[in-house]
Amino acid sequence: MLSFDSCLVSDALERLGLQQGIAGIIRQSTGKRIFGAAVTVTLARSDGTVHKRHLGTTAIDLAQTGDVIVVQHTARDDCAGWGGLLSTAARAKGIAGVVVDGLVRDIDESEELGLPVFSRGVTPVTARNRVSETATNEPVTIGGVMVMPGDYVLADGSGVAVIPHDRLDEVVATARSMLAVENGIRAALARGVPISQAMNETYETLLKPKS
Repeated sequence: MLSFDSCLVSDALERLGLQQGIAGIIRQSTGKRIFGAAVTVTLARSDGTVHKRHLGTTAIDLAQTGDVIVVQHTARDDCAGWGGLLSTAARAKGIAGVVVDGLVRDIDESEELGLPVFSRGVTPVTARNRVSETATNEPVTIGGVMVMPGDYVLADGSGVAVIPHDRLDEVVATARSMLAVENGIRAALARGVPISQAMNETYETLLKPKS
């Protein structure tokens, strides 16, 4: 899957009538593309209760090597929903990366660790006393897209795409066929074919739903 980018996967999802890529969540650290099964976290505005476990720690403990932590952090837009100590633990666990629908902090530390973190922005403001975890490995909504535990997440410099776990083979086959068409266009351009001819109706109909 890492040979496909998020744009191609988004197109394949759209062609199959599934929810396409997520806008606005961008890569904040490293230049890496990630792919893995989702372990989800839900955050909510804190009610003042002091919790025995910090947010995200349960998900890290549950995650397997190569998984992606996905955090729904939409209750507040003035604090982080992920930070450096979590990144340190995630990196040690072999987690592929982290996707947060909200803000994160300690992004320089994540960069130094080599852990890809994707979010809507960054802030130095802590989550403590502001947000708390309400669920781990339950369905979350990220950028309007439902993510179930075990769904597959692909993220890179263009954004994030989520593949339902039971549709992976279908999405891969569709993406592969679409990539073949795009590579044919690239080859034509390399031969000097004008782009107005190379990107003809074949390209324009690539998103036509599969029958």
